[in-house]
Amino acid sequence: MPEKIETLLLDLDGTLLSVDMRIFVPAYIELLAPRLAHLIPPSKFKYYLLNATQVMVNNLDPSLSNEEVFYRAFCDLTGCSRQEITPILEDFYENDFGSLDYLTEALPTARLLLESACQKGLEIIIATNPVFPKRAVEHRLRWAKIDDLPFRLITTLENMHFCKPHPQYYAEILEKIDQKAELCLMAGNDAGEDLTAGALNIKTFLVEDYLIPSAKALPYTYKGSLYDLYLFIKYTL
Repeated sequence: MPEKIETLLLDLDGTLLSVDMRIFVPAYIELLAPRLAHLIPPSKFKYYLLNATQVMVNNLDPSLSNEEVFYRAFCDLTGCSRQEITPILEDFYENDFGSLDYLTEALPTARLLLESACQKGLEIIIATNPVFPKRAVEHRLRWAKIDDLPFRLITTLENMHFCKPHPQYYAEILEKIDQKAELCLMAGNDAGEDLTAGALNIKTFLVEDYLIPSAKALPYTYKGSLYDLYLFIKYTL
């Protein structure tokens, strides 16, 4: 008997898009640092950026968006005002971030499975860790060649209040789309970040192509390659 799943939550980096974040993040920082060099010494920029990001990831205050937490932390660390930084970052994500596409590769199977999910009538959530602004996520969806598909929700810096691996991140998604956990499947390659959805009774599928293991063994409902996930969606759901 087919599984009863109405909503598909999908991680992006390493799941629908081939990218090694150990290479991508340093290249991203190296590209961004000069844009703020007149305000922040480039030698300290990486420290400030990563620390502010970690403050955001750790935040569990539902009254603050990820964007608000990040800017507060970053401005506190650097002594800069948000008014100084925001126009520079917006211009960077609009005009410069897209040049990092050479570090990524589209996965044809990603489009196949998404098209199959659409044909099945599933609603699709891009459940990427919301540490990047909307414009950066849009670039990455374009690199993956899936940006034209009808997503129910894309989680971003601006529209979320929690990050992975906190279960609150998945609870917020469920609240936003008004869906029951039991009718959802979360698929991703990060055992530590993506499988925590299971704590809410969301079914999970561990995608093993670019597997990021976890020090803590978390349970999953299914596992396999991205192509296995495509077959699961096409023939089982």
